[in-house]
Amino acid sequence: MSSVKCGTIASALFFVGFSFAIAQPGKTSLQAQPIGTTTRAQERWAARTLKRLTLEEKIGQMIEVRGIMGYYNADDPAFQQLIADIRKYHLGAVHLSVNTDGPLLLRTDPYEAAMTTNLLQQESHSKVPLIFSVDFERGPSMRLTSIEAFPPAMAFGATRNPAYVEHFAKIVAQESRALGINWNFYPIADVQINPENPIINTRSFGEDPQEVSSMVTAYIRGSHEGGMLTTLKHFPGHGDTDTDSHLNLARVNAPLERLNAVELPPFKAGIQAGSDAVMIAHVAFPALEPDPTKIATTSRNVVSGLLREQLGFKGVIVSDAMEMKGLTKIYPEGGGNAAGRAAVDTVKAGQDLLELPSDLDGTYNGLLQAVKSGEISRTQLDASVRRLLLVKAKAGLDARGRHLVDLNKIQNSVGKPSSYALAQEVADHAVTLVRDDNHMLPFHRNDPTPFLVVIFVSDAHGDDGRVLEREIRSRIQGATVIYVDRRSAALEAEGIAALASKAQHVIAAVYSVSQPGPAEVAATSASGLAAQGSAGILRNILDTAGDRTVVLALGSPYSILNFPFIRTYLCTYSWVPTSERSAAKALFGEIPIHGKLPVTLPGIAKRGEGIEREAVTSANAVTNQ
Repeated sequence: MSSVKCGTIASALFFVGFSFAIAQPGKTSLQAQPIGTTTRAQERWAARTLKRLTLEEKIGQMIEVRGIMGYYNADDPAFQQLIADIRKYHLGAVHLSVNTDGPLLLRTDPYEAAMTTNLLQQESHSKVPLIFSVDFERGPSMRLTSIEAFPPAMAFGATRNPAYVEHFAKIVAQESRALGINWNFYPIADVQINPENPIINTRSFGEDPQEVSSMVTAYIRGSHEGGMLTTLKHFPGHGDTDTDSHLNLARVNAPLERLNAVELPPFKAGIQAGSDAVMIAHVAFPALEPDPTKIATTSRNVVSGLLREQLGFKGVIVSDAMEMKGLTKIYPEGGGNAAGRAAVDTVKAGQDLLELPSDLDGTYNGLLQAVKSGEISRTQLDASVRRLLLVKAKAGLDARGRHLVDLNKIQNSVGKPSSYALAQEVADHAVTLVRDDNHMLPFHRNDPTPFLVVIFVSDAHGDDGRVLEREIRSRIQGATVIYVDRRSAALEAEGIAALASKAQHVIAAVYSVSQPGPAEVAATSASGLAAQGSAGILRNILDTAGDRTVVLALGSPYSILNFPFIRTYLCTYSWVPTSERSAAKALFGEIPIHGKLPVTLPGIAKRGEGIEREAVTSANAVTNQ
């Protein structure tokens, strides 16, 4: 479910060489076709292929491991291990990501991504082509360079324009398919109703089930138009949790009536729109599953009863990452095969594909023994594998010789200027002015009075804030800009206090990013600054210069809840460079401000509110755009 998933090096993919990765002469390169309902030809292919598979090969089709996109030597032991795993366990799917440095994703080049998928298809030696999935929630730019940076889902929610979502989804699909990637674990259908939610937050389109349903439907439509498979997540809803399921057991204690009214409608809409898969959350739902030893992942009531039978979903049911603590803490190691037991329980609940097992060998052998003993019926096994083969067929992996991509076509498909323009348009339209009590905005370009810009980030030496700083300096050349993180806060506090008391204008930019991992890795939590030193600096700024301060929420809009006396508050719902540019343009009146809150800020503003402002300055006059 996350943009960062921890894993062992044995699950990493390492690229081996250009000569192996290019589509071979005489073979037709994989061409993406729109995704539609399954055809009779695809059903016949799935039936024929299923008959050809051994029991061991069927088990392998149900397991997905991680692959890392990038270049490494052919003799690297981690690369050799991944290839060996794919062949030994007959694996059917690889979830592609990139290496990480703490919470940071170390992005790679689109060509390396494409060469990676080609190489793995060639090296797998499987009867059935591999299918490649990704978490491209904000598009390929999350993990690849030279691609437009779209903001998170909540920014789309602030525009109230499903057409943006559909266009975005089609772009993501076309770019992904050009790289050999078939399946996006998206859209997020979670309804964000808990301000303390540390992991969904801006990844959700908002708090209104109908608006989320509209956006989810638009995303599926656009993704299918571009030829990419979709996955609704995280069923039956992760929006009302205050725990990150990557780290611990999360729970939704709502009654059945609330689940039917809030959590479930977007999933119903997505199923009706034809989503190819649904991902199950590692979350407990007592109203749906009274057994305290089970979460949604292992609950037959949730997976088979609610999703498969009551809602009539016929596609692939995918687990969230099996390595996440929200699941593994229920199956502690104690001399037995904990990963195997978790896998068996997950499949018995009704799931078809197990994503990122914590122990590949234990998972594979656990499932194999369960089928041989009859604990998992061969009828159920065949039904799951058939569904997996059908999605492969829908992605074009049923045709002989169409499994590789043409590197020569990437330049025509990835990172188009029109895609950059759409990303900027969405970010511009998402900007929401929640408060401007003192009528501070817009600022005037080349204002000679003292400007202080304090940028609260998780890492003062990272990328966050750099584009914002450049954009502000292009308009106010004499601005003083200071970065604050949890390590520097104590050192910066006194100097910032002195500067704030003298500044005519103060801009406090709060980067609040919802991502998995310990709270201390982020500059802010869902509702405010996590690091006490940073919170103290912002509080002091507001106490001494609150009537001269604009607070920018670059990420979660909930930061104001810990500082309700903020006088001027502007939300972008996003920290990507595109949104940093939008924030600067909005501050100086270069774009109209029409965004509306997709969520309620309790005690501050209601969903749907937002102050309207027209542009007063031409953005064309500003450099560095």
